[in-house]
Amino acid sequence: MSTPNVLFISHGGGPRPLLGAADHAEMVDVLKEFAKEIPKPSAILLISAHWESERPQITSGKSPMLIYDYYGFPPESYEIQYPAPGYPELAQQVNAALNNAEIESDLDDQRGFDHGMFVPLKVMYPDADIPVVQLSLVSSLDPEIHIQIGKALISLDIDDLLVIGSGFSFHNMRAFYAPDTAELREKNLGFEHWLHETLTNENLSKTEIEARLIDWEEAPFARFCHPREEHLLPLHVCYGLTERPSTSYKSATILGKHAGMFYWGTNA
Repeated sequence: MSTPNVLFISHGGGPRPLLGAADHAEMVDVLKEFAKEIPKPSAILLISAHWESERPQITSGKSPMLIYDYYGFPPESYEIQYPAPGYPELAQQVNAALNNAEIESDLDDQRGFDHGMFVPLKVMYPDADIPVVQLSLVSSLDPEIHIQIGKALISLDIDDLLVIGSGFSFHNMRAFYAPDTAELREKNLGFEHWLHETLTNENLSKTEIEARLIDWEEAPFARFCHPREEHLLPLHVCYGLTERPSTSYKSATILGKHAGMFYWGTNA
């Protein structure tokens, strides 16, 4: 059985990475570095922070449209193109894997790709020649069910599959535009250091890592960094699929805040 490479990314603010925004330059560089270091995937399964449903939904169309699910940006933001094909066979495998793990899910052949998918992938794989399937979060935002979703995906058998959790390790919208203060930096870095320790410390067992992620609200400044946790939970899916410390960590300053990205390679 093939084991996928797994990557959690902090995807930035709306289409800003594609508009040349200086406050996203480091993020763009990091994503391009990952694209060079990771073997080019045959397919991508992406869990986006921008899609929630009562139970997991999976895009199963052959040519999903783009959903410009952001507001207040210049006209060119709504003309971005990323014609990556869908992959109905992978969607069916994902659906079967979840159902076999007693996680009820549904195929959706009408839903398009949101900006949690097309913005980072246009940076990483600009040719749009890799088929993609998107998987939703569960709207209960229960951390444990997202870890269980990841565990269910272990049964996927697609050569050179890349699974991407597309979220943001810091996601406090008010703080992005607040004055930079020592207190704000302390809160941002306090949670980031906890997340880094949780996911890279080889002395932690998989049971300990899972427990920390389930109880993530106990981390330093957790609810400040994530007033709502939808941008964190794609990471829980990534960990559930890997159940081991990440093999590579990169950070970037995005919108003035420190954000992390984690990679689990199969060649570790």
